[in-house]
Amino acid sequence: MSKTISPLAPKIYPELPAIAGARFATAAAGIRYKGRTDVLLALFDPATTVAGVFTRSRCPSAPVDWCRANLAQGTARALVVNSGNANAFTGKKGRAATELTAKLAAEVVGCTESEVFLASTGVIGEPLDATKFGNVLADCARNASDTAWIDAANAIMTTDTFPKVATRTATIGGITVTINGFAKGAGMIAPDMATMLSFVVTDAPLSAAALQGLLSRGVQGSFNAVTVDSDTSTSDTLLAFATGTASTRGAPLIETAGDRRLAGFRACLNSLLIDLAQQVARDGEGARKFITVKVEGAVSAASAKRVALSIANSPLVKTAVAGEDANWGRVVMAVGKAGEPADRDRLSISFGGIRVAYNGERDPSYDEQAVSAYMRNDEITVTADLGLGRGSATVWTCDLTKEYVAINGDYRS
Repeated sequence: MSKTISPLAPKIYPELPAIAGARFATAAAGIRYKGRTDVLLALFDPATTVAGVFTRSRCPSAPVDWCRANLAQGTARALVVNSGNANAFTGKKGRAATELTAKLAAEVVGCTESEVFLASTGVIGEPLDATKFGNVLADCARNASDTAWIDAANAIMTTDTFPKVATRTATIGGITVTINGFAKGAGMIAPDMATMLSFVVTDAPLSAAALQGLLSRGVQGSFNAVTVDSDTSTSDTLLAFATGTASTRGAPLIETAGDRRLAGFRACLNSLLIDLAQQVARDGEGARKFITVKVEGAVSAASAKRVALSIANSPLVKTAVAGEDANWGRVVMAVGKAGEPADRDRLSISFGGIRVAYNGERDPSYDEQAVSAYMRNDEITVTADLGLGRGSATVWTCDLTKEYVAINGDYRS
């Protein structure tokens, strides 16, 4: 984990309130790191529902397989997360490690192994010694607290430089409910759900089906719209847990994601997911600038998103931003290579509010001094208007610096 906090980190962290029915504890099990916590145990009250979205990698980790298998029953009592070892590409040993971890957690929590969810992050290809969990889970269960959100976020970090947390409140049936979330991610980040680990907890009374519908839709404009380096992890996991405890205050049980009473909750959940996704981009390995890429005038929203990702994933665009160079020619290149409908002679490009290219050529009023001054900002917006239709999309990324190479060159050292 880098000792230098990203310059794009939040200046203050929100105080996440307790959510009835959810408690957390962390421990140092010595899985890979020295002198820091690396295990998280979350405990949930009976009847807590769960939903999840996972990596589309064809080489998923053992914990991803475990969670997918358990998700069908829709209930959760425990979550165990470790950092430092991804338990990915570990064969039979990896499957055995997940089984032992779930067994140990189920024993201390008092639930079935199918109610235990797992996530691991860190080095790929190294066997995970799950016996180390046996040394810490019992203490975690005894010491779990309903306010240990920042501790939880810190324990799951790898190359992250700051913990990523967010909170929102909404109303369902006139009753206030809370949504808290935390995430980790800094490298191996590409929008293929969810290129990191993230966990969301609410006290709203939601069926597993309703929660899954909300999460699957919400991820499209958040974690599936963020990229650091175009690489999709083997371990991407986004899990949401609904304890349902707000029902004791009169909140109604919601059975379907399309229920009209969820309008405010849906907006708050989506806002929280975007917040966490943007924090991941702000902590991109070696990042110095946060980049918003907007594509307008595409033939469809889907086409716009593919063009936006082509721009955001371009090493040449990202290094130009790192060098504070408004090299709009690289944006033209990224639009052209996306494989989507585009017309060179209708394309316009802007950096911030400064249009640098218009109708397929340099803008007649192009001002090098003004755009150079804009590129010195910590936050940069690149807009490409294709001039073909009404499709639009926004994605978020960061610049590409020498520090990214240094971090990943030394990752296993």
